[in-house]
Amino acid sequence: MKQRMTAAVLLAAGLSIGVAACTSTTSTSTGGSTTAAPTTAVGGSSTTAKTTGSTPGSTPRSTPGSTPGSTPGTAMTATSSAPKTAAELRTALTLLFNEHVILASQATGAALGGRTDEFNAAAAQLNTNSEAISGAVGLAYGADAGKAFDGLWKKHIGFFVDYTKALGAADKAAAAKSADDLTRYATDFAAFLNSANPDLPKNAVADLVKTHILTLKQVVDDQAAKDYTKAYADLGTAVGHMHAIADPLSAAIAKQFPDKFPGSASSKASDLNVALNSLLQQHVAFAALATSNALGGRTDEFNAAVTLLAKNTSDLSSAVGSVFGDAAGTAFKGSWEKHIGFFVDYTKGVAGDPAKKADAAANLEKYAGDLAAFFNSALPDLPKAAVADLVKGHIVGLEGVIDAQGAKNWKTAYAGQSMGMAHMTEIANPLSAAIIKQMPDKFPTS
Repeated sequence: MKQRMTAAVLLAAGLSIGVAACTSTTSTSTGGSTTAAPTTAVGGSSTTAKTTGSTPGSTPRSTPGSTPGSTPGTAMTATSSAPKTAAELRTALTLLFNEHVILASQATGAALGGRTDEFNAAAAQLNTNSEAISGAVGLAYGADAGKAFDGLWKKHIGFFVDYTKALGAADKAAAAKSADDLTRYATDFAAFLNSANPDLPKNAVADLVKTHILTLKQVVDDQAAKDYTKAYADLGTAVGHMHAIADPLSAAIAKQFPDKFPGSASSKASDLNVALNSLLQQHVAFAALATSNALGGRTDEFNAAVTLLAKNTSDLSSAVGSVFGDAAGTAFKGSWEKHIGFFVDYTKGVAGDPAKKADAAANLEKYAGDLAAFFNSALPDLPKAAVADLVKGHIVGLEGVIDAQGAKNWKTAYAGQSMGMAHMTEIANPLSAAIIKQMPDKFPTS
């Protein structure tokens, strides 16, 4: 049944903006502010950055995972090129594991909500992500190992599918069996990794994988209970846990293959890079969740997604503040919130107001230059024009996702979401590199 959402109020990171009626009629609720982002210099003292765990445009930019149809075990990673250092491997694995949780939760949410076409698209993108993870393993251990890993990894996804089906059918016995299968899987997965790398103790890895399983299972339980406030909060927890798997896995692989992945995977420079990459990746995912729920008329889910997106904004602003000082973090937060407001306006436009959509697109394009000036004021090694182009890539990509959501073109929407998430590395990497260059004592690479 098509639900109608009228004048639901968005309180996202200090903004008060109405949500468009997601029907054929147009809402007259208040739009986001069109004030330009501040270009105040990002000054102040700097301290160690906080590591938090908290689309398509018309032309695809870079594949976020494997190339569709590629052979498992040989697929590309989430970044635009294969990792060549220990730190790059850590970031790539973190982003891939984050995306796994996000896509899995979107697939289970769509399944339990009876949205078959959306489920199929999310499941297909989840499969692409699985092949990318297997490709990262194959990069270290060879294609055969990557293929073996692929089969094992997809096994636990199958158990989650079984668990979700059982919850949807209220089949307690089947749900209990699937939960047991998932628990046993953690031990099998740990044994596989330990056989390839003795620096990964079976018991420790099993515990980490069990936590992944339990946190994601909790999200599915929340979705089945329609407790969306808890579901989205638990999604943030589940995503945040994945660095606890990526960190020791990347460190152990780098230790085992120092020629393939030289350098440190645990330096303060690496901490900064992985934190910025992870937070910016999650921004795209959580924004896409919010806009999809708004356009689908799912008010409770929309509100919960907005809360998660606001938390991500706070975490990202804290990371900026931990580098450049609290005043800079506050200024960044105000700027970042404005562009979220413009995306809210854009979503309203897609829901039935072409003029509002055009105005929002113009505001977003201007914002790209404002944000570039903001960072250039603190980091002269970041050219304004180049940064603006990268931010425009983010904007055009997320606009494409929203367009596809509005058209219910779920294959394009999910592929675009992944591309949009992957694109954020093109912002996070030069940003962290400029910070590291400017503050080498605070962010050593070893």
